[in-house]
Parts: sequence; C-alpha cells; structure tokens
Amino acid sequence: MLNMFSALFLAALVASTITRIWLANRQLRHVGIRRDVVPAAFRDQITPEDHRKAADYTIAKTRLGILDLLYGGLLLLGWTLGGGLEFLDSVWTAANHTSLITGAGVMVSAMLIMSLLDLPFGIYHTFVLEERFGFNRTTIAVFIGDLIKQAILFLVLGVPLALLALWIMQTSGDLWWFYVWAVWMGFSLIMMWAYPAFIAPLFNRFTPLDDQQLRERIQTLLNKCGFRSQGIFVMDGSRRSGHGNAYFTGFGNNKRIVFFDTLLNSLEGAEIEAVLAHELGHFKLKHVQKRMLTLFLMSLAGFALLGWLAGQSWFYTGLGVSRPSDYMALLLFMLTVPVFTFFLQPVLAHLSRKHEFEADDYAVANASGEDLVHALVKMYRENASTLTPDPLYSAFHDSHPPAPVRVAHISANINQSPLEAIT
Repeated sequence: MLNMFSALFLAALVASTITRIWLANRQLRHVGIRRDVVPAAFRDQITPEDHRKAADYTIAKTRLGILDLLYGGLLLLGWTLGGGLEFLDSVWTAANHTSLITGAGVMVSAMLIMSLLDLPFGIYHTFVLEERFGFNRTTIAVFIGDLIKQAILFLVLGVPLALLALWIMQTSGDLWWFYVWAVWMGFSLIMMWAYPAFIAPLFNRFTPLDDQQLRERIQTLLNKCGFRSQGIFVMDGSRRSGHGNAYFTGFGNNKRIVFFDTLLNSLEGAEIEAVLAHELGHFKLKHVQKRMLTLFLMSLAGFALLGWLAGQSWFYTGLGVSRPSDYMALLLFMLTVPVFTFFLQPVLAHLSRKHEFEADDYAVANASGEDLVHALVKMYRENASTLTPDPLYSAFHDSHPPAPVRVAHISANINQSPLEAIT
C-alpha cells in the first residue's frame, strides 16, 4: 500500500539517480574531450598513449557504473515496492520457525540473494573490463574460490551477529537501538583488529619484506615518526590484478604495513619511503581516530533514527511490507538509507580529501616531496587513473584530490612548480 513515505522514497530515488547519471555524463564528456592532451605538468612522465588508456579506462568504468546504477535502482524497487522482501518473509514465516530463526533467515537469505544478483556486474568488471585494459590476473578458479570464502565468512560471522541483534531488539525495550549500535561498533573494532591476521590471509599471501636495504630504510622512517607495527609485509596482489597499492591495516597493537608486490616492482626505494610517509601521516595526525569517531557518531544517529522508524507502521507499508518486524526494520533501513544520504557524499569526500592533503604535508616534512610526486605519477600511470576528472563528479565520488590538484599542493610545499617537481 503506497503512502506519503512511498512518494518520498520514490522522489529521493529518482532525484539521486538522475543526479548520479548527470554527474556520470559530465565525467564522460570532461574526460573524453581531454583524452588526447596530457596536462602540461605530467607530459614528461605520462605518454599520450598512457593518457588515452587512462581516459578510455575511466570512460568504460563510468559507463558500466551507469548501467549498474540503473540495475541497482530496479532491484531496490523490486525488493521494496515490488514485494520482494514481502515474498521472502512469507516463505520463511510459513516454515514456522521461532521468530529469531525466521528473522535471521530472512536477513541472511536476502543478503545472499542480493550478492548473487550483483554477480553479473562483478564478473563483467573482472573478466571483461579489467581484462580489456590489461589489469585482470584473476582466474576463474580464484574468482569462484573467493566467492565461496566470502559466503562462508558471511555465514560464520553474519548469522550470529544477526541473531544477537534481533535478540537485543526483542528483549531490551525502547533503547534496543543503542545496544545494537554498541554491539555493531564492538564488532567493527574487533574486525579491524582481526582482519590482518585472520581474514586477509584467507584471500592473499602475505610475506615479510625481504629486501634488507628497503626494510632498513622503512624502519628508519618508522623510528623517526615514532610508529610501531607488527611487521612490513608484501601481498601477492598480482595474483588478481595489475593495480598497485600500499596500505596500513589493523588496530591497536595489531597494525601491519602492506605493500602490493605490483607496487614494489614499479617504485624506487625513496618513492616507497615517501608513500609510506604519507600513510604514516594519517596515523600521526589521528585521521584514523577521527574517521572512526565520525563513523561512530553517524551510525549512532542512524540507529536512533531506526529506533524511531521501527515503531512507525507507515515505514513498512510505504516500502512494500505489510507486517512490521524487527528484521524488516533492519533490512529496509539498510536498503533505503543510501538513497536519502547520497547528497551528503560531497561533505564526506571533502573531509577525506582534507586528510589526504594533510598526510601529503606530513610526507613532505618527513620524507621527500619530490619522491612522493614521482611515486604518485607512477601510480596514476600504472593504475590508469585519469588526470582530468570532472571537478563536480570528483567532488561527489573521489576520496582523494584530483591528480593535478594534489601534485600542485605538494609542489607548493616544496617550493616548486608542478612541472619542476616531476621532471
């Protein structure tokens, strides 16, 4: 039964979808027009062929993203107003299980079906788009193995978590939303701590960095910055992709530094040190804690809103569900929140880019700004990252500053022009 909330949901879905498509078309035009002209600051490092490849790769991903967006919107309508969740609920209810088992069954089966419905785009992205541009290294066996591992992990972790959340909702009175939020935050922290040692190794092989000279160089930087980790590891990223990256993972006393093997093969020691200094900047400037605090506060507000919505019959009927229940409240909220929060993306992206600038400043102060620029340009080239994104599209979608803006910022800190910094 449609009501005012149905109209509000449809209006938000249409508005966000139209805006996303408009932004994507801006990106297509902006990148396409500049496909044949390398920005002046990058001409000594990026060839016209590399620049065209990055433009074509960006355009291909953006077009696929538009199709995925439309497909996802139709699926969302099917799950809600189309009666998909209502049907799934009726199937589980007919089995006459306890309310906890029924609720967990509906939630877990819905998530698994959603993953299966998204699978065609994942397959196309990996084996068609990434293959076309020379990035895919994933075999069918590895792809299927990853899916099986992900499904098992989801069941092992997701089912108990769903049962616990539903039990709290049934037994904790009006403040159930606060207790569920606390459980979710605790689970998130445990996963941050456990991921590097117990989960990531299920998918990739991590070996200690064996380049003694590079290890000493990195350790000197770590000592200088007062950072302690549980080790420096190389991940076999080349097993799945030609893209390169580096990151910190873990939490508390279980932090690790991880380099993709593809990245180590493309950067010099001084460039790796500069990239690492940038990542250290995030920790030293407490960006991780700030992001966690932001996540905690936003999720707390979200759970408080859910606590109110769960008691409103129009919330369920407006989204195609006739019988209110705890598990339906969770599912409907999870599915619809992104529709209503899309226009907050520029704010969150701005905060993320601010942190990236600050981490770059830290890297310039503790390593070499010139080497950081060299490393970034190599990474842009190796990952086929466009140097000419549409500014408005980037403001919504990019957690990192556009390449020219970022290089100019670093160059200003080392008192050089962008062109001087990379030649």
